[in-house]
Amino acid sequence: SGSIGDIGCFSFYPSKNLGGMGDGGMISTCDPKIYARLLKLRDYGRVSRYEHHVIGYNSRLDTLQAAILRLKLKKLNRWNEMRREAAGIYNRLLRDAKVITPYASFKAEHVYHVYAIRAKKRMNVYNKLSEKGITAIIHYPIPLHLQKVYKGLGYRKGDFPVAEKVSQEIISLPMYPHLKERQIRLVTDTVKEAI
Repeated sequence: SGSIGDIGCFSFYPSKNLGGMGDGGMISTCDPKIYARLLKLRDYGRVSRYEHHVIGYNSRLDTLQAAILRLKLKKLNRWNEMRREAAGIYNRLLRDAKVITPYASFKAEHVYHVYAIRAKKRMNVYNKLSEKGITAIIHYPIPLHLQKVYKGLGYRKGDFPVAEKVSQEIISLPMYPHLKERQIRLVTDTVKEAI
């Protein structure tokens, strides 16, 4: 993991499978030049205590976060297995519902950071879940090519129809390692009721 390209990036945001107690992340590389540059960038562009060669950032993972992540790392494989078990229950209970469930390739193991489904009547599902006190999240309702920050690239609505369609249908259902079948059943029953 993290060795496919020149750089691998990992987020340790608290809601991630391996999450800290605050923001954090990690970059991996085998390239000595990239590594040397990253060391500077993460610490204000410093090469020595009072010497800065580039404009950098304060992007060092603090010791407390590292200690917490180190302890949690020992449990990560089991927690991911528990997520896969929960996803299997979701898949079974949503088999006949009019939703698209996550695809898991036989070539790799899915870790289900989120369990996102696609529903044509997403807002019905979202509102019904909310009425029952079930938290669901609509991730990324605006596709990247329609974000203001990328306006200069010249893309318009209709340029990426699949991304646009998915952005209007996707909804993330509750997912965490200790999710119980009775909780999943409540969620799936609510989804079916909404549809």
